[in-house]
Amino acid sequence: MIEIPNFKTLNIQHIICDYNGTIAKDGMVLPEIKELFEKLSKVYTLHVITADTFGSVHAQLEGYDVNIKVLSTEYHTEEKAAYISKLGKNACVALGNGNNDAAMLSSASVGIAVIGDEGCAKDAFMSSDVICKNITEALSMILQNKRLIATLRR
Repeated sequence: MIEIPNFKTLNIQHIICDYNGTIAKDGMVLPEIKELFEKLSKVYTLHVITADTFGSVHAQLEGYDVNIKVLSTEYHTEEKAAYISKLGKNACVALGNGNNDAAMLSSASVGIAVIGDEGCAKDAFMSSDVICKNITEALSMILQNKRLIATLRR
């Protein structure tokens, strides 16, 4: 449990990451993700949700302790938000950068927009609770939750 003064008490169980633009670039997992996911998986259940544009997510995340959800409809925005609802909105931190991440970010207990090399869509930016300039910063904030408290308290 993470008590954030005048914001909310978090009981995070799941971390849900968009793939391309968030933890991967051009279909390739960023090098810093392995170590961060290893640390996070000791405390949380990790999920990666993606349209798998490059067809690489399964090969790239082989050996990672992560649940992979490949989107199956043309309604990615709604499908991502439904995934959060299925896990339980109050138990989720969601990370993303694209327009199709906006509903996922706003429905999670905490939504973190990641700017990264691909930038960040306006809708994702405006739908998040926190904006980070890269995925290392974003995932480290979850590991070092006093950073999350300092950013979100009112």
